[in-house]
Amino acid sequence: MTMITTTRELTSACDALLQCDYIAVDTEFMRETVYWPALCLIQAAGGETEIIIDPLADGLDLEPFWEVMADDRVMKVFHAARQDLEIFYHLGEDLIPTPLFDTQVGAMALGLGDSIAYDGLVKALLKRSIDKGPRFTDWSRRPLSQKQLDYALADVTHLRDLYPIMREKLERKDRGAWLSEEMSILTRAETYRLDPDDAWKRLKLRKTHAKWLAGLKAAAAWRETEAQTRDMPRQRVMKDDALYEIATVAPVSADQIAGLRGVPKGFERSRPADRLYDFMKSAMADPEAYAPKVEKPAPPPQGIGPTVELLKVYLKLVAEEAGVASRLIATVPDLEKLAADDDAKIQAMTGWRREVFGEPALRLKRGEISLALQDGKVVAKDLKA
Repeated sequence: MTMITTTRELTSACDALLQCDYIAVDTEFMRETVYWPALCLIQAAGGETEIIIDPLADGLDLEPFWEVMADDRVMKVFHAARQDLEIFYHLGEDLIPTPLFDTQVGAMALGLGDSIAYDGLVKALLKRSIDKGPRFTDWSRRPLSQKQLDYALADVTHLRDLYPIMREKLERKDRGAWLSEEMSILTRAETYRLDPDDAWKRLKLRKTHAKWLAGLKAAAAWRETEAQTRDMPRQRVMKDDALYEIATVAPVSADQIAGLRGVPKGFERSRPADRLYDFMKSAMADPEAYAPKVEKPAPPPQGIGPTVELLKVYLKLVAEEAGVASRLIATVPDLEKLAADDDAKIQAMTGWRREVFGEPALRLKRGEISLALQDGKVVAKDLKA
């Protein structure tokens, strides 16, 4: 196996991939020291075609590959697709591969675990073991050894073999609609947009008054912009704890930020600091208007704990009976909201989840369903039947 390093080779390989009903895709990338993940390899397998693309090769144009990703006649199969899709979205000019099948999500719908690792899925369904030796490879280095290339390619050859097995199992269990809902979330453009004005959402809101929220939003937007522009991890630009300090002070000049414990010494007179002051001046011109609109969470009703615990037991029972990972149906925060409010705006009360769990959970709350131990197992009994 050799890597594709020229546009001519890539065009020929992609022509072959376009003839396939489905292809398996994976990437190798580095992101520890950068903001934008550095794409180092692209692997793809469909039919008899198995390729490794070297995106670092001089003069290589990835356009033929992007055309394959955009072709809606070809199913694209990934495992834990989100990071791969994020890279494609930003490198491929807002491209999101469709149609899409994520084997990790498919495994959840088949009851194979909440977030099963790729090697675990391969072992469970294909009875094969994966050599993990090269997994810590620096994929940006050249040349790569044959062992490293074989390891990278195996990621998609196993994936290619997994897809028809999983598809058949999902169809037999009539879970196609379940998976479609999950894939629609993965293929939304807003999932991958990195708007600096939304960066505050990554942070814990320690206060809720407008001036502090405006300061936090401005500080987070400044850091996100710096990280994107300078291609640096967010935490290397400024730590989260420092952003909280900056939000409290809302500095618009060097003398206001000097001495803050979390801010590096000398930062106050740097060019990045000048840009921070500009962000903060805009925010403080009208904090009420600039601050994000955040609703104070209502305190949970007294005595809600037992209801949450009961819903946890019921969720586990439903998930086991349906043969699906419980986390695909609902999370603990979902259960807490549902325990407090029958009209909770949660995913568990929409689509197939509402049918499988949401509506019965409301009946459990109303006392129309009971849980009991029978022969050492928890069972649900319909008291209205």
